[in-house]
Amino acid sequence: MNSLFALCIAITSIILVVAAQKGKHPLSSSKDSEAEALISSGWWNAYHKTKNISSDQYCKWPGISCDNSGHVVGISSAEFCSHSLSLEQLNLLAFPHLNRVHLDELLVLVFVGFLLLRKLKSNKANPDQSLATRHGDIFKIWNFDGKIAYGDIIEAIEDFDIRYCIGTGGYGSVYRVELPNGRVVALKKLHKREGENSMYDKCFKNEAKILSQIRHKNIVKLFGYCLHKRCMFLIYDYMERGSLFHVLKYEHEALELDWIKRVNVVKSIAHALSYMHHDCIPPILHRDVSTNNILLDSKLEARLSDFGIARVLDPDSSNQTQIAGTCGYIAPELAYTMIVNEKCDVYSFGVIALETISGSHPGEFISSIIRRSTAENIILQDFMDKRLPQLVDLRVATDIVRVVSIALACLNPNPKARPSMKEVSQEFLVNNPPKLSRPMHNISMSELMN
Repeated sequence: MNSLFALCIAITSIILVVAAQKGKHPLSSSKDSEAEALISSGWWNAYHKTKNISSDQYCKWPGISCDNSGHVVGISSAEFCSHSLSLEQLNLLAFPHLNRVHLDELLVLVFVGFLLLRKLKSNKANPDQSLATRHGDIFKIWNFDGKIAYGDIIEAIEDFDIRYCIGTGGYGSVYRVELPNGRVVALKKLHKREGENSMYDKCFKNEAKILSQIRHKNIVKLFGYCLHKRCMFLIYDYMERGSLFHVLKYEHEALELDWIKRVNVVKSIAHALSYMHHDCIPPILHRDVSTNNILLDSKLEARLSDFGIARVLDPDSSNQTQIAGTCGYIAPELAYTMIVNEKCDVYSFGVIALETISGSHPGEFISSIIRRSTAENIILQDFMDKRLPQLVDLRVATDIVRVVSIALACLNPNPKARPSMKEVSQEFLVNNPPKLSRPMHNISMSELMN
């Protein structure tokens, strides 16, 4: 109906122009001339048989109003065209004042108008349709303070040139993308696996939509995704300082991450996991919590990242039996239970908490604490990162003891005995933990395991 109305208006406008140029019917007013042009043109087939109509009959036509003297004072094109009009009644050959050139121009105008109306109707019906797409890409962006187009991203990194690659992992490569508006985002191009089909694509889109709805200050924001036979990628907020693993590895950067910042890193990740496990509906498992997936911004504040293998926790989902994660952070019970649940994330959190305090992966220590007699010989102060100066602030020392104590509880070999991430998060929210009863060099790791 809208396209029909627009077609009517377009044809009416052309008829008025042509009739005015010919000037064959001088009447008492311009409105009368318009009325005669509309009526005598013959383009409306239903009235085409009526010719040489006198001026006193104009008022009988729908959409034309006259004064008491019989002169036309108003023409409503909308009403005129909508009166009993159908496409079958439209006779383009009935234009007496149009030559071949005019008719060709009219047909082009009608065709272009139809395409524009169809496009506008399509956009209105799909308000969340993807932005600029090329090559048939499925490209969607959410929650971004500015317009992102697929073409802008591909152009910014010169079609995935290796110069823009800032990291590579088992699930994909990460690129730094600077957009035309100056904003920088991180693009994770995922490795496609053999045998992927439309069902996988559907699951990927649904999962990306769920993850885009996560709102937490300690979780890297997912802006959108692209799914195409040529490439598949996710778009995240860019974190300037890179991964926690990278910062801890190099001494000059590790020194910037002082004890207070390290405690805050552990707290931030605890709050992020608590949000995912207990505040999201349905709950979400990360399944690959490691120092490589903890990113730091310019102020060395931490955010949890990389949901490439995260899955929505569904009791009926086969994903619960898929082992995923990074070696050294995977809960030991997965070797025999093959069941992935939130307690696996809790174990991984315990590992990264100890790694943040010690400055390196605590693999040997974790193996030794199974034998409590060995743990008794390890002093807390000796376990801490020796690249940083010794603690003199009693309040910070108390926080360190609390972090290590909670981390050891998360590493309990019995999954049921591990605390939930909500309990861990709430413990860190306590502002006044018990003060240390003695110096740190007198505290053994085995004492903190109780």
